[in-house]
Amino acid sequence: MRAGVKKYQQASQVEQEKKDEKLKEELVLKYAPLVKNIAERMAVRLPPHICKEELIGPGVLGLFDAIKKFDSRREIKFRTYANLRIKGAMLDELRKMDWISRSIRRYIHKIEDAMRSLHLKLGREPDDFEVAEEMGVDIDSYHRMTMKAQGSGLLSLDEIMLDGKAPKISRQVSDTPSPFDELKIKESKKIISEALSKLSKKEQLVMSLYYYDELTLKEIAKVLNLTESRISQIHSKVIIKLRVKLKSYYKE
Repeated sequence: MRAGVKKYQQASQVEQEKKDEKLKEELVLKYAPLVKNIAERMAVRLPPHICKEELIGPGVLGLFDAIKKFDSRREIKFRTYANLRIKGAMLDELRKMDWISRSIRRYIHKIEDAMRSLHLKLGREPDDFEVAEEMGVDIDSYHRMTMKAQGSGLLSLDEIMLDGKAPKISRQVSDTPSPFDELKIKESKKIISEALSKLSKKEQLVMSLYYYDELTLKEIAKVLNLTESRISQIHSKVIIKLRVKLKSYYKE
């Protein structure tokens, strides 16, 4: 009798595993276009030497991870969860590639330092001319620096936490987020929201079209009747402003 029950349980387990594997394959096929779409939209923000094909592989692994770890009891749709896991996997791959050159990182840090110093001196957000003067460069050179920082925004908000203990923003879908993690994420979102509210209307519109409507820089340029390089410059400058705000907060 026991042998018969054990055999039945084993057969049922095998059958369930087959069903699970079939469901997994169906989900992979269904959401494969999502991986491609995310890779394409991310690739347009990156330097020409990085192509979307380099992001699709890690994106598929992110999709596998989402399928494996998704908990239907949580108040989040699978597509939303998968989207975050796929993007996270692609960002991890970009970090490994270390595609932002040291010179660009130096530009970003110099701009951040100038903005932070001026904010303390003036008690307000400095304009471009003031930042350029603080850095000891002319306005055209400053604009070229912000242009070269294009694309750094992909990783910047995720790498902002300084003490090694604070959670990365991308971990907001962590399987077991601690109360500390959730508090840090809530604080970060509040700081970003307040910083965004103080931007100019044009800057707010660019960020909204880019992150909420998911338009490319080229598409935003057409909407606002500006050059793509100008939109890129606005985007890069705002990202640096947000980095300064968050870094200043976590240093306090």
